[in-house]
Amino acid sequence: MPHAIGFSLDQPAPRLLVSVRDTREAVEAAGAGADLVDAKDPDEGALGSLAPDTVRAITLAVGGRACVSAVAGEAAGLGDLVTRIRVTAACGVGMVKVALSPALAADPDLERLAGALGALGTPTVAVLFAEDGPRTEWLPNLALAGFAGAMIDTRGKAGLRLTDHLTLSALTDFVMACRRLGLLSGLAGSLTLDDIPRLSGCGPSYLGFRGGLSVGSDRRGRLDPARVSEARRRLAPVAA
Repeated sequence: MPHAIGFSLDQPAPRLLVSVRDTREAVEAAGAGADLVDAKDPDEGALGSLAPDTVRAITLAVGGRACVSAVAGEAAGLGDLVTRIRVTAACGVGMVKVALSPALAADPDLERLAGALGALGTPTVAVLFAEDGPRTEWLPNLALAGFAGAMIDTRGKAGLRLTDHLTLSALTDFVMACRRLGLLSGLAGSLTLDDIPRLSGCGPSYLGFRGGLSVGSDRRGRLDPARVSEARRRLAPVAA
């Protein structure tokens, strides 16, 4: 399933995920070198979902120049989780991201979703919040449930960053646990361009950005294509 969206567990460097709010930003991000154009609403927090029509428009606008992922929000339970993933996958995206609470990530009944997720045919990544102290013990449960990957993000966007919550050692342990289970891994959470070298060293499948690549570092402001290009450039030496 990871290969279906152009990611490999043994790739030499993280791919670049850039969150966008509309078709204009999507085209700019893809043109500036984003590997994953991530449709989400920055005005609605870390995992704010856009209207399905907007997600479809973004997918069409990118036109295959990058993989389009979309945020399905935060699931309240197993039934809500499946519904959110199904609605978002129907927009034609290449990957769905959905946030899980600690209780849901550790729920032994999560395994029952394997058939439903497999039938959708769209890779789904579970988003775990750094504030919740994500545990590597949850990852086998996600793998059994049919998730293609797991990522860590920050719920709050008004101060503390990913590395304020978790050490580089803890992030590396998370990434390596994902790798052992055949899961993609992602790291995000108020990242800046200067985070690229040290977080790349943790070995994630991708690094996710919004505010750090926006005008004035304001995640609610417009995306800055020049910063996207710079992020692409800084990732390139790691891959060389």
